[in-house]
Parts: sequence; C-alpha cells; structure tokens
Amino acid sequence: MVEKGMTEKIKNRGHWATRMGFILACSGSAIGLGNIWKFPYIAGMNGGGLFIFIYLLSIFAIGIPIMICEFAIGRSTQSSPVEAFIKLTSKSSFWQIVGWMGILSGFVILSYYSVVAGWALHYVFLSLENFNGATNPEVISGFFGDLYSNGWINLFWHAIFMFLTISIILGGVKKGIERASRLLMPILFGMMCLLLIRSSFMSGFSQALSFVFSPDASKLTPAGVLEALGHAFFTLSLGMGAMLTYGSYLTHKTDIVKSSIIISIMDTVVALVACLILFPVLFTYGMSPEAGPGLVFKSMPIVFAQMPGGTIFAVIFFLLLTLAALTSAISLMEVVTSFFIDTLKWNRKTATLIPGFLIFLFGIPSALSGGALSKFTMLGGRNFFDAMDYLASNWLLPLGGLCIALFVGYRMDLELVKKEFKENSMFAKWFAPWFYSVRYLAPLAVAIVFLYKIGLLKF
Repeated sequence: MVEKGMTEKIKNRGHWATRMGFILACSGSAIGLGNIWKFPYIAGMNGGGLFIFIYLLSIFAIGIPIMICEFAIGRSTQSSPVEAFIKLTSKSSFWQIVGWMGILSGFVILSYYSVVAGWALHYVFLSLENFNGATNPEVISGFFGDLYSNGWINLFWHAIFMFLTISIILGGVKKGIERASRLLMPILFGMMCLLLIRSSFMSGFSQALSFVFSPDASKLTPAGVLEALGHAFFTLSLGMGAMLTYGSYLTHKTDIVKSSIIISIMDTVVALVACLILFPVLFTYGMSPEAGPGLVFKSMPIVFAQMPGGTIFAVIFFLLLTLAALTSAISLMEVVTSFFIDTLKWNRKTATLIPGFLIFLFGIPSALSGGALSKFTMLGGRNFFDAMDYLASNWLLPLGGLCIALFVGYRMDLELVKKEFKENSMFAKWFAPWFYSVRYLAPLAVAIVFLYKIGLLKF
C-alpha cells in the first residue's frame, strides 16, 4: 500500500535540499525554551549531576528510539501524521487517532508557546533599556509580574511571534524551514558560545561545573528520576508529530538512525551548555539554581542588572531564548500546515494563513490568563494558559509517544520497519536492540511517566 505510487509521490512532495538542512531543522525543533529555560531549573531542583546522568541515559534508551520511529513512519509514507497512519493501516483504523493527536498537539502547544516566546521578545527590549534603569532586585523581579498581568502587551508580542512563524512556513520546506534553520541555528550556537565564554570567567564557574557533573544522590528522589525521564522525551519534540512531519520530507538516501543520534546529541549539548551559562552567573551573585520557573524571567534579569556589561549579555540571552522558541515554533506550525496540504489539498499559502490565524485566536485566552481572564479557571482550577500546558504536556504528548512506539513495535509491517531502519544506515546491525526498546522499554517508560504526570503514580 505504501510502496505503490511512492516514486511519483516523492517527486511531487517538498524535500530537504541537504541532510545538514534536515538535521538543523530537526535540531531547531528539539532545541527550544525547554533546553534553555526548563532544563537548568529542573536540574537545579533535583541535585544537578545525577539527574543529568539519568537524563542522558533516558535520551539514548528512550528518546532516540522513538525519534527513529517517527522518522520511519514519516519517510515511508511521505505524508503528514493523519495521512501517514491511514496509509499504513486504513481509513477506518483506530491508529489514525494518533495522527490527529499530533495535529491537536501542534495547534494547542503553539497557541501558548507563542505567548511565552513573546515574553522573551519583550525582555529583549527591557534589556536594551537596562531594565528601565532599575537596580532594586524586587523591582526587577516584579517586571515579570507586570508583564504577565498586562494582556495587551502579551497580545502584541503573541501577534508578532506568530507573524514571524507564519512568514517562515509560507516559504515551504526548502525556502522557508530549511533556509531559516540554516541561518538561525548557527546564530543560536554562536550566541551560546559567547555567553559560555563570559560565564567561564566568572568566579562561580568551577562551582557550576561541580554542580552539573558531580552526582548528589541525596537530592534525587523517585519523582526526580521520572522528571529526568519525562524531560528526555519531551525535549526531543516527540509525540507531537513534528519529527514525523519533518521525516516525511526525507528521501531514502538519509540514514535516519545516524541523524537521530546527531540531533539528540546537539539537543543535549545545548541543554548542558545552558546550565553552564546560567549556573556560574547565579553562583557568582549568590543566587540559587533551584529558583524554579522564575529562573529566566526573574532571577537572571536581577543578575544582568548588576554585572559589568550586563545589558549586552541580557540582550544576547533573551535573543537566544527567542530564536530557540522560533525554531521550535516553525516545526509545530508545519505539523498543522502539512495536514491541510495533504488531507484537504489546500495550497501552502491557504494552509498556513488560515490555521495560523486560528492558532493566534486560540492563544488569546493564554495571553490574557494573567490579566483579564485571571479568574477564569478550568481543569482543576488552572487558568487557561496552565490548562493548555497541562493538557499538552501531561496527556497529548505522552499518549502520542506511547502510541507511536506501540504502533511501530506491534502494528507496522515488520519488513517495512527493518527497511526504514537499515536503509543506508551504518547502524543496521543495531536493529534488534533498537526494536527491543521500541517494543518493551520505551512504552513502559513513557507509560510510567504518563501515570506520574496525571497523578495516578505518586511518590
């Protein structure tokens, strides 16, 4: 079913111009706010070194195997998530629900992710003004509260960020996504290098190295282990259809196993470098790495306002956050756009502008969650922003990843799975251990994380 007419399908479908363009685009999808914002603070809250070690094990045991699954499904069908599962099964099959979950995930996540990216954009301009000349830590920390409660400012930056995302997607695979990734990712890496060099000259750098690479079993709890496992899964953009969609633009010349390993290594290096950028600064100025979600928007601005040349490094840091968010956002938007192109046969312009506008509209309640809609609650007393994050992070993504592993492990034609894994691959002999992980280890691990996330498994 999949093989028939595939040659013609490949000719008519957009594809990556180069393997490096594909790797940079996928790395951009994986490297997002979670690497630079979330990973450092959850590592800090769970003792640093040992948490990071478990995270690295999880990346290679769970994350990479599921990423290969997504690439295999996408490349073998040359289709967006819903069409991919229909082609591999049938129109009446239960499995197409997995594709629909991917579309829904992309839509929901981008609607509030754009709001968070807008905060980073706003802080770029706050940094240019040297945080309005404020020196009092309480005043600087309070800037975020003012921003969060100001719906109009949130809406403005939400609109700007969605405009940037849509503009890139309109260019298509080669001239839009790939071109943007080849430009933005080197800039992102360059910014990280500049910030790392600056941090390495701070007095707290040696303390940060010890914190990041020295295991401390006393601070790691069973809940922390699951947090490491869960983040290893979420950081690679798995379960939301992004890697499947990007995989659908691949030809059979690409080694998907090698590519998955490279992408995962790049993502992991960025997360570790982010720790080595943030923690030396915090230790130097006597602040805690356990600051939680407020680490980036509350703690770091206080430090930047005190350090020599802080304005320059603050601008670079928040631009870094913005670029990381943008490279992830375009993958989320492409998941939705590809559905309308493949399933409804819309042209790219229509399939980008209409869904993009709808995502912007759906993100308005998230932008207003700290202000006009602060009293509106749902899903256990959460405001709209937190409810959407809870729905996506705790339900859609884990279920999507679990179903993808089960589908490849038990439903997808075994010969097709072998063909996708081994084709032009230098890791062909590793098929058996990979398939074991896909069938048993990955589903079990993701299921445990899912039960923990929804509160059915407690420690």
